[in-house]
Amino acid sequence: MTTNNNIPAEHADPVEQGNPLPKVVMGLVLALVVWAVSYIFMQEAGGDVALGDRRDPATLVAAAGSGAASGAQIFAARCAACHQANGQGLPGVFPPLAGSAWVMGDPGTALQIVLHGMTGPIEVLGTTYNGVMPAFASELSDNEIGAVLSHVRAQWGNNAAPIDGTTAAAARALTSTRNTAWNGPEEIAAALAAVPK
Repeated sequence: MTTNNNIPAEHADPVEQGNPLPKVVMGLVLALVVWAVSYIFMQEAGGDVALGDRRDPATLVAAAGSGAASGAQIFAARCAACHQANGQGLPGVFPPLAGSAWVMGDPGTALQIVLHGMTGPIEVLGTTYNGVMPAFASELSDNEIGAVLSHVRAQWGNNAAPIDGTTAAAARALTSTRNTAWNGPEEIAAALAAVPK
C-alpha cells in the first residue's frame, strides 16, 4: 500500500486536560451548600409572619382544626383564573364581580349561580357576557360556598352582607334535584319566585 505524502496528517483527537475545577469555584459551591443547610436548620417552625400572608401560625392551626373555610383561599384557587384576583374579570369574556349587582344583590341568586353554574347571556355593569360558569355544588361544601361568596361580597368596593353555611345549605336543598346549569338569570329568578315563602 502506498501513501501520499501530499495529504496533511489528521489532528490528534482532543483529550481532557489535567486541569481540575478551580479551587475558588469549589470553595464558593461548598460555602453555598453549607449556608443552605444551616439556613434550613436555623429557621423556626413559627417563622416570621411578615414573610407570608401575615396570618399568625396559631390562627391558621385553629382555623384548620375548626373546619373554618377561607373565602380568600377558595377564591384564589377556584375563581381568580376567570374573574381575576382584582375581581375585574376579563372584558368581554368573564364578568367582573367588583360592583356587580348579581354579587351584591339577592344572596339566593348568587348561591344558585355558584351551586349549579350558569350558561347564556348575563348583563353585568352594562356589558352582556355569554359564557359558562361552572357548577361547584359537588366540589365545595356549604361552609366553603358561604365563605367564598362572603369574601366576594366584601371585596373590591362591594359591601354586602356575608352568607353563612346554613344559608348555603338551604339554597342547596331548595334545588337539590337540579343537575344542569341555569340558563341565564331569568331562569333562576323564576325558580326562586316559585318557591313558597
